[in-house]
Amino acid sequence: MKPAAHRPDTQGARPNVTRMLFLDEDYRELYTHWDEEAQLSVASLRLVAGRHPDDRRLAELVGQLTVQCDEFASRWARHPVRTCTSGVKQLRHPLVGTMDLSFENLVIPGSSGQRLIAYTAEPGSPSEAALRLLGSVTAPEAQDAAATA
Repeated sequence: MKPAAHRPDTQGARPNVTRMLFLDEDYRELYTHWDEEAQLSVASLRLVAGRHPDDRRLAELVGQLTVQCDEFASRWARHPVRTCTSGVKQLRHPLVGTMDLSFENLVIPGSSGQRLIAYTAEPGSPSEAALRLLGSVTAPEAQDAAATA
């Protein structure tokens, strides 16, 4: 079981994708093109920081990453600004291998600033087969969690 700090159902301790991208080696291994993902992540974070200059939690995140990760600090110092709302990511999952997944970054209505990233695979592709296999592998775990809730 994951530590409470990385569990999405733990209020106030939900995982942050940018933090995991730079500080979690297992998460880093998920991306076959990590360097591109890291650059896009920093540029997107810069955009958000410009829109929310007084956000304390955002400032804390940037501070933590700057201090704990030289790769983040050097990218942040370049001042990239960019957003990415859709595209294709190539992910490497330890159980099912490499998958090419299309993604769409959707903004949740309201003032929360939250976004939902939806991933899909081309129908009939090896990536779709890998997602189905992954779903079948994790299904009993999800059922167990629902039964204990």
